[in-house]
Amino acid sequence: MMAQRKSRKSGYLDGQLLIAMPSMSDKRFARSVIYVCAHSADGAMGLIVNQRAPHISFSELLGQLSIGGAAGPKGRRHNQIEVDVHVGGPVDTGRGFVLHSSDYFAADSTLPIDTEVSLTATVDILKAIASGNGPSRAMLALGYAGWREGQLEDEIAANGWLHCPCDLDLLFDRDLDRKYERALAKIGIDPSYLVAEAGHA
Repeated sequence: MMAQRKSRKSGYLDGQLLIAMPSMSDKRFARSVIYVCAHSADGAMGLIVNQRAPHISFSELLGQLSIGGAAGPKGRRHNQIEVDVHVGGPVDTGRGFVLHSSDYFAADSTLPIDTEVSLTATVDILKAIASGNGPSRAMLALGYAGWREGQLEDEIAANGWLHCPCDLDLLFDRDLDRKYERALAKIGIDPSYLVAEAGHA
């Protein structure tokens, strides 16, 4: 916790949301909201939290990995949470990352980001979710967004990104279409004004 406070004072954005400006030229990040998992002088890593993976569901992914639990009539346990599969970013797209509430922790594989959110990138958490023993809230991302040393700071300075505090309801909300507007609203910005301004650029 002390390390987290220190990084915030130093201007790092661990545990915060990045919001793409309408002028974002990279189409992969258009209207994206990114949860920053790690940010330091060496660079940054985050997961897009409002882009659903178009061709795979969580149950299909579990099937591909031969992971199963004691399923009920609809193919999942009564205490197994619903998990959406997201496009986490353009880097390492064959790798899965689970962003989740901190009520799940696996020694040697779970990275606490702050007091409420953690990241686990091993198959163990998928097995735990499938068996109904995973975290109370989670999202799975394929791939991630990465920035080299100083790159994110430069993009923010060039008006490519806004940032705001995160909350669990926004982070884990399954209504992905509204996350962009909700994130902007957290910092008092009317998204229709931003869109209108971008249209006149």
